[in-house]
Amino acid sequence: MKSFRKYILSIIAAMCILPSCSDYLDVVPDNTVKLDDLFSNRETSYNALARVYSYIPEVYHRYYSPWLLGDEWVWRVSDGANTATLLPPMGVMMGSQNVGAPLYSLWDGTGGAKGMYDGIRAANTFLEKIHLAANFDEKERKDWIAQVKFLKAYFHYQLIEYYGPIIIMDRNLNVDEPDNVIMGRREKIDVCFNYVINLIKEAIPDLEDRTEPLNLGMIDKKIAYAILARVYLLRASPFFNGNIGYASFLDFDGQPFFPQTDAPQKWQDALTAVNEAITFCESKGAGLYVFNKSSTSTDDDDTWMLRNPVGMKLFYSNKMAPIERWNQELIWGRTFETNTAVSLQGAMSIYDNGERYINAVGISSGIDGFTAWGNEGSNPGVSSYNSLGANYEMLERFYTKNGLPINADLEFNQSLKYDLAPTPDVTVLGNEEWAGILQSNVRTSYLYLNREMRFYTNLGVTGGFWRQYVRTVPITLYANSFGGARARYADQWLSSGIAVHKLLNPETRANAGRFQNFPFPIIRMADLYLMKAECENEVNGPAAALASINIVRARAGIPDVEVVWADDTKVTSNYHNHHTTKAGMLDIILRERSIELAFEGSRFFDVRRHKLAIQEFNKPTMGWTGNAANANDFFQLSIKQVRRFQFRDNLWPIPLNDMNINPNLKQNPSW
Repeated sequence: MKSFRKYILSIIAAMCILPSCSDYLDVVPDNTVKLDDLFSNRETSYNALARVYSYIPEVYHRYYSPWLLGDEWVWRVSDGANTATLLPPMGVMMGSQNVGAPLYSLWDGTGGAKGMYDGIRAANTFLEKIHLAANFDEKERKDWIAQVKFLKAYFHYQLIEYYGPIIIMDRNLNVDEPDNVIMGRREKIDVCFNYVINLIKEAIPDLEDRTEPLNLGMIDKKIAYAILARVYLLRASPFFNGNIGYASFLDFDGQPFFPQTDAPQKWQDALTAVNEAITFCESKGAGLYVFNKSSTSTDDDDTWMLRNPVGMKLFYSNKMAPIERWNQELIWGRTFETNTAVSLQGAMSIYDNGERYINAVGISSGIDGFTAWGNEGSNPGVSSYNSLGANYEMLERFYTKNGLPINADLEFNQSLKYDLAPTPDVTVLGNEEWAGILQSNVRTSYLYLNREMRFYTNLGVTGGFWRQYVRTVPITLYANSFGGARARYADQWLSSGIAVHKLLNPETRANAGRFQNFPFPIIRMADLYLMKAECENEVNGPAAALASINIVRARAGIPDVEVVWADDTKVTSNYHNHHTTKAGMLDIILRERSIELAFEGSRFFDVRRHKLAIQEFNKPTMGWTGNAANANDFFQLSIKQVRRFQFRDNLWPIPLNDMNINPNLKQNPSW
């Protein structure tokens, strides 16, 4: 058994660096290969570098994106049998996680996830062999080594985020090493964090300050400093910093894996790291994105830009911040090949039932007079899957136009929350601020009126607009209307009746199979500013957090925190001066994060790191009827998907197969 395990270990190490089985067989008929040959020169070494990068999680993926964790998204079927397996991260939220075949398992790369240990092995092989490559500029060699060190640290960090204590794999093991070395043990949490932190710090000096245009997405100092700050923040957060809920989760030495005493110094360390990241990124031209163009891709928006210049520029500043390619706000983004079948953009795209198609090169007028490209008789929603919508809770999570929660705003009438109301007539003097944001005189939900701009840039709602290539679509989302359910495809409709528009580039036209891809944001400057606000609140108190959070709110077009929360003519008495206490300010910061970073994968980890996951994620996802043909029938609230999130779900289970093979592994609690 010992020799067999070592044989498997050597095979896995080789597989993690080989380009593919087919190439391997073509080149080496006797089924052997020397890894040294894969590092003979710069070109072959670049393939090995790309292999390491390939293990970065696919945040853009229609089915496997970890952004589907949390409570923001709703799949198109109410509670279908295939949801948990088709969308593994969403299955976790439904209580379908298991030990035998874990969902979204980064430990072994199954259940829709990339295998982080496979990525670490590929990184270790690269670091062991890159010195062999000839014809190599030494400065570039050092840069590549630093990039791989960072990725190796990042893969370890990903494992910590999901599993807590992990096995640190600082090097690939040799086949002749003893079992007690090959069968690794999980380290204490602080040891794991320190390893990641030190490895990133080791990498930073040899990284480029910022990547050249041809290498965008590859690791540079900006990325390393920003992710280092995120690692420090996670280490300081309550889930990993003095979590007595894991007091009985003990290592073989009888000591808890999680530190049991809160260490305030960790927050100071996080603040220092965030400040260093912001300072460095800003020195290289990074900052919040602001739309400063005078025209858009649609004639409608250009007209509204003239009528409502402030509102439309505010709209596009918030709309484009996470999706305009390589803008100054993006620090690190995950790029991907053009493939609409696997992109979240396709899953979010709605049907535009007013179009028809004639041939691959011709054009024809649709029923509304608009011209479009395509094939006659083809599905008008060729790449519009109408499958991923928003949870009803997102409607309540965004602020009002006063920058307050709906239950804290005196101008928002809670008794009308589920009622219908007309959108303002934007042709009337005084209503210009809604031109291009809302249609005129459309009967819709009261919840859709007088909300902050990010509400309208994130969500596609009845009475609003859907931006796509050369066309602004007025949507209602009713059955057989723009974006609504259609008789021909009865199972393809947004079950919540709420579309997600945030991650759809306006240059995309899904109905015509045209997608404008962009790097999905892993981290951007708005995140760093809000991280700083959180750390300042912990270290120096709520007043010190105001400047950083207000930077983000200003771009959103809402008042500063201290202005509106202190205004007793705007805020309800129970929220008056909410910002003046540490707990109140933390509540405001976390809500700001859930709004600014909505649908970007932040919500799940923010909630969990503050030990609120069981409280927040056991609520069912809700939505409107979704496939009704009129407002009265459409705006009826109901349960769309039952959710169950238990204590055990805070940490992913180590696969049962690994537990059976390695007696030195301790399973996570309640698994």
